[in-house]
Amino acid sequence: MFTGIVTDIGTVTELDQQGDLRARIKTSYDTAGIDMGASIASDGVCLTVIALGQGWYDVQISAETVSKTNLDHWQVGKRVNLERALKVGDELGGHIVSGHVDGVAEVIAMVDEGDSTRVTLRAPADLARFIAPKGSVALNGTSLTVNDVEGCDFGINFIPHTKEVTTWGDVAVGDRVNLEIDTLARYVARLAEMT
Repeated sequence: MFTGIVTDIGTVTELDQQGDLRARIKTSYDTAGIDMGASIASDGVCLTVIALGQGWYDVQISAETVSKTNLDHWQVGKRVNLERALKVGDELGGHIVSGHVDGVAEVIAMVDEGDSTRVTLRAPADLARFIAPKGSVALNGTSLTVNDVEGCDFGINFIPHTKEVTTWGDVAVGDRVNLEIDTLARYVARLAEMT
């Protein structure tokens, strides 16, 4: 489990496709404190550490994960949002995030509003019903509050701090981002279907 509070920006330094996709991610985390098999959310995708070195770790990414996320667009040099798994007693600053991406949303508009940037995204139709104004979503692993919703489109505001400590300062119209809907919204919708 994660919180959607990004704690490092990593860089993809190697990609190797042999069966599954293997990626090496450069990090400022103290890798001596990372266990083999640990889960690290990388752009919101829960990935398992399979190798470690000083300042880097490797992950193996299945074809299923690649097909459901934006990882098919990863390239060497890409910056990615990182978060280590939640530990008992950690502060829950965002919302409960599983790292199990539901789909990919597309950035369709960006407008600066004061020092912040309003970004409008389009969710897949089958996921849009789970997104509500003032609700939470995780986008590329970042816990965010939804400002408004119109059909499949929804808006998010990024303050300067968020753009500085995540990869959201690099976003552009047309970008595909990993979308994880709020787990609570999923269960509420399921309960409503059953009644």
